[in-house]
Amino acid sequence: MSFNSRLLLSHFCHFHCYKSTYSSSRATAVFSLASFCSRSFHGSIIMSEPEKKILTEEELERKKKKEEKAKEKELKKLKALEKAEKMKKQEQGALKKSAKRNVKRDDGEENPDEFVDPETPLGERKKMSKQMAKQYNPTAVEKSWYPWWEKSGFFVADAKSSKPPLVIVLPPPNVTGALHIGHALTTAIQDTIIRWRRMSGYNTLWVPGMDHAGISTQIMEPHVFLGLKFNPGTCNVPEVVVEKKLMREQKLTRHDLGREAFVSEVWKWKDKYGGTILRQLRRLGASLDWSRECFTMDDKRSKAVTEAFVLLHKEGLIYRDLRLVNWDCVLRTAISDIEVDYTDIKEKTLLEVPGYKNPVEFGVLTSFAYPLEGGLGEIVVATTRVETMLGDTAIAIHPDDTRYSHLHGKFAIHPFNGRKLPIVCDGILVDPNFGTGAVKITPAHDPNDFEVGKRHNLEFINVFTDDGKINSNGGLEFEGMLRFEARVAVTEALQKKGLYRGAKNNEMRLGRCSRSNDVIEPMIKPQWYVNCKSMAAEGLGAVNSGKLEIIPEQYKAEWRRWLEGIRDWCISRQLWWGHRIPAWYVALEDDELKELGSYNDHWIVARDEKGALVEASKKFSGKKFELCQDPDVLDTWFSSGLFPLSVLGWPDDTDDLKTFYPTSVLETGHDILFFWVARMVMLGIKLGGDVPFRYVYLHPMIRDAHGRKMSKSLGNVIDPLEVINGISLEGLQKRLEEGNLDPRELVVAKAGQKKDFPNGIAECGADALRFALVSYTAQSDKINLDIQRVVGYRQWCNKLWNAVRFAMSKLGEDYVPPSSINPELMPFSCKWILSVLNGAISETVTSLNSFEFSAAASTVYSWWQYQFCDVFIEAIKPYFVGDAFISERSSARDALWVCLENGLRLLHPFMPFVTEELWQRLPQPSGYTRKESIMLCEYPSPVENWTNEKAEKEMKTVESTVKCLRSLRAEVLGKQKNERLPAFAFCQTEEVAETIKSHELEILTLATISSLKVYC
Repeated sequence: MSFNSRLLLSHFCHFHCYKSTYSSSRATAVFSLASFCSRSFHGSIIMSEPEKKILTEEELERKKKKEEKAKEKELKKLKALEKAEKMKKQEQGALKKSAKRNVKRDDGEENPDEFVDPETPLGERKKMSKQMAKQYNPTAVEKSWYPWWEKSGFFVADAKSSKPPLVIVLPPPNVTGALHIGHALTTAIQDTIIRWRRMSGYNTLWVPGMDHAGISTQIMEPHVFLGLKFNPGTCNVPEVVVEKKLMREQKLTRHDLGREAFVSEVWKWKDKYGGTILRQLRRLGASLDWSRECFTMDDKRSKAVTEAFVLLHKEGLIYRDLRLVNWDCVLRTAISDIEVDYTDIKEKTLLEVPGYKNPVEFGVLTSFAYPLEGGLGEIVVATTRVETMLGDTAIAIHPDDTRYSHLHGKFAIHPFNGRKLPIVCDGILVDPNFGTGAVKITPAHDPNDFEVGKRHNLEFINVFTDDGKINSNGGLEFEGMLRFEARVAVTEALQKKGLYRGAKNNEMRLGRCSRSNDVIEPMIKPQWYVNCKSMAAEGLGAVNSGKLEIIPEQYKAEWRRWLEGIRDWCISRQLWWGHRIPAWYVALEDDELKELGSYNDHWIVARDEKGALVEASKKFSGKKFELCQDPDVLDTWFSSGLFPLSVLGWPDDTDDLKTFYPTSVLETGHDILFFWVARMVMLGIKLGGDVPFRYVYLHPMIRDAHGRKMSKSLGNVIDPLEVINGISLEGLQKRLEEGNLDPRELVVAKAGQKKDFPNGIAECGADALRFALVSYTAQSDKINLDIQRVVGYRQWCNKLWNAVRFAMSKLGEDYVPPSSINPELMPFSCKWILSVLNGAISETVTSLNSFEFSAAASTVYSWWQYQFCDVFIEAIKPYFVGDAFISERSSARDALWVCLENGLRLLHPFMPFVTEELWQRLPQPSGYTRKESIMLCEYPSPVENWTNEKAEKEMKTVESTVKCLRSLRAEVLGKQKNERLPAFAFCQTEEVAETIKSHELEILTLATISSLKVYC
């Protein structure tokens, strides 16, 4: 590549470069910048040698004057060169003195204890070493600050404050869950918002809480240990752990122990081990108001849940009905529609299913014949779930299908139990052009068949137990079989009876539970439902009117699509761990049917049993009865949906509720936009009278460096504490071995870890992890997390540390910062750094206000790295050598202090630990009452008289000059890159020439040259 294509000093200078073949007293090699390349605003100009011609007397005179002028300029340049040489000798002398000091230190005069932090009693302000450590150590820096912050009450909000409130509710993690990288991202973003707003004069409240994780608590049943897959982040919950413990230690299931005793065991476990994740949040530096810590099943939150249920039931929005539900045979509970993940299957496919040793076949359409009553022949039907034929109660045909017109009003006979199946005409369900035109009807196990059953008043026969086995309705031949084992057995039985008509590939959608991975079984069950239509309309209106803003905007379309097509929400769960439904069944003495729930009008909803007794006595006056509370619990998302209200004391009219509701921002992953966010909005508007927050910020989902979803079976799940503290490959693999992966998955996971982390994960610290995660938020809806990027920010922390260390050494122990500064009286480089600092402050605040966290982090990083460290610190170094720049030295010290003090405050929300440590070491102006912590200081705001567009413009010319000179040095000198050499340049305009001349010192320093001659 030629010089012309690669190096351009500026738009106004003209260069040439050569290496001298002779020696110089000043340097062994000399390079000049002459006709190297040339550009102007109007395009490139290539200089050519002037044509020779005979000069007139007048031209000779002009030439003479020009030569005299050139000599004067040359003389000035020689003087500048001498000055530069003198400066170089002074620097060399300073280096020698420094070297001598280093030798003395090596001889043992330096006290290593001065560089080590003394021990700090827990909760006290950190005791720092006398001398700054020579290298940044995240463990040392991040130690002790958090307990002091917490004990000092810096995180506590004041409900009586006159400051404007800024409120965030932490998405409540599972009570005994472990922190994963998604939690770390949430924490990093939310704490950035909270710390920034706290420093900006807001009364900030960040509420911590834990969720009891009801539905996740029964993932593990003893009979399905084998082959069960877990949804990462949902399995480490109390009931799972306790149930496993019971099975391992006592060979008991929760059913053996009984409900009351089992729930008691879960509470014991929660009290002993719960809150692990909250302790880990402290390690990340989360400035949560721990005085308001709550748990979804504590007394106050339980009161809110009960009150919400009662109020919604009174309005007719909560009701009980017998419907088909999405039944999970592993969890033994109903789950909501949005907890079902669907997989498209194109053809015959074998899949692993929890509780089955062998893979199960899907994507196959099986045809078989039903004999017709009266010897009329047979009718052929087809199904992808042949085991459900045990619950068939009819066969449907289209009323206009002439093939079956003779069968109207006739019956088929069930081959295994002799049940008569009416042949019904249904033009809504049946397509006569599909298959045989005849459809088997199983009202108790298929949504479409359920509707047919209601239209034709068919019998609803459930053939499955709650744990997915064939019940007595399925017949003795199949009773007790697991449903997919029965699939094979029924097919074989049909073959034996000569009724099997073949099988073929069939496209289908398979629903699986997002938590247990079990194949969903439609089951008819009485459940409690929330009518969501009117509340969903309110949620839609809030977004459409702008009262609630969703960021990024792309999710508004999904919000509308989901709420416009919302179905009623099934909120009852057949679990033991959770909020017991506040409904009591009134069993009358003279009831014919004694089973719980037999009569739907016998239910009483009340706040407690005493209230239920009063209501029942009124409703069934004069009758004898017994009360029995519904054994089911509420969907976890019901209590979580009330969180913005309940954490502030609702339904009581508390000071917190008056001051802090509605909250300000809801920050969470886009994957729970409907699980949680929509439900909070619906319940918040309905019960709280307003949207629960003004903004919803949805962060991207974290993937590994290859773009794969985080999965334990792949070995790519990252524990943020392992990034903060560092961990060896052996440590990573030990964690896998202690998990619950099956042997085959363990092999794959270990191989994945060995490939991605051959040397383990280096210690990065919380600050570097936080900064990396916030910086990643610009990546659309997914983050491909590369740990090496986090390591890079750990290294940058070291550069930041050393920059401040250098600055502190230049300030000196006796330095007292001024109460104010006037940039106009400062040297050029000081004017410039304050101006670009002003710009960085303005850009950062604008980005934070726009929820552009990545842009804000990038702005702060760029100022520190590329302007303060790379340019300013280097440019002012000559001021601290010798006595030639006493006035400039004083200004440089002031500018250094202002930059450090403002720059650390600017960075603090992103990196709280290192900024606190460095800020605490800064000297303070006299007569100024120092804030206890950097987090209590004001966030920087632009200062009008710091902006200097002229200085910024001129520095761009200086930086371009330096960049070109450095490139030329590398090309000309080769291995002698550290040698100072003279240089010269031709400029096309006087303006540029004057700019370069006036900033000669900065160019000489930054480009590491001995002199620079400028010609125009």
